[in-house]
Amino acid sequence: MQVPLEQIKVKRRIRKDMGNLTALAESMKLHGQIHPILITKKNILISGRRRLEAAKLLGWRTINAQIVDAQDEVEKLELELEENLQRLNLTNDEIQSARDRIYKLRNPGFFRRIWNAIAGFFIRLFHVD
Repeated sequence: MQVPLEQIKVKRRIRKDMGNLTALAESMKLHGQIHPILITKKNILISGRRRLEAAKLLGWRTINAQIVDAQDEVEKLELELEENLQRLNLTNDEIQSARDRIYKLRNPGFFRRIWNAIAGFFIRLFHVD
């Protein structure tokens, strides 16, 4: 659900350093918001402070949010901590492999371009989806 940014209340947070928000804002501008922020029924932010701040930098008026029924402060803190701990950054090799695949998809070789042209011709000819 979309929630107006000005209605989200930010209380005491675990993360103090927001890091480089420009890169996140550029990603959100290009790809949109991939993951919703988490808020309580009273619009108190549980997790997603960096996404919230990046949305503000972009001038967004609303942000995609998921409401979580956190019963008490302990549960809210546990959710905030879990979201930040239970993720694994990609290794440098994994990042390079993904970049290589993207490059190849964007810049197909000569034979791939020929194959794509032939396949496209037959798809258009026979109206195949």
